[in-house]
Amino acid sequence: MNIEEIREYCLCKKGVTESLPFDEDTLVFKVLNKMFALASLEGDLSINLKCNPEKAIELREQYHAVQPGYYMNKKHWNTVRIDRSVSDKLVKQWIDDSYKLVVSKLTKKQKEEL
Repeated sequence: MNIEEIREYCLCKKGVTESLPFDEDTLVFKVLNKMFALASLEGDLSINLKCNPEKAIELREQYHAVQPGYYMNKKHWNTVRIDRSVSDKLVKQWIDDSYKLVVSKLTKKQKEEL
């Protein structure tokens, strides 16, 4: 995957917006103003994704490209290096999981808006 493919995939989900709130190098994807993915625009491509804490540890042990979330709460976020060691299908699945995890924490009213 490249940054455009990641961007298009994230933006096709309901209620998703993108912004550069931190700097010009970190593209942030939010669902109803809640972050679910951050992608690097400079250097080696990586994406930070929210993850269930138990699954986060499991993925880090199983995949060399998955590390504790860079500049994030390491209990709930993983950084995935997009280096072809993990399939595009799996990266998309992890994006879906992150999105669903954030949506599951929205209020009933927010879920109805979505």
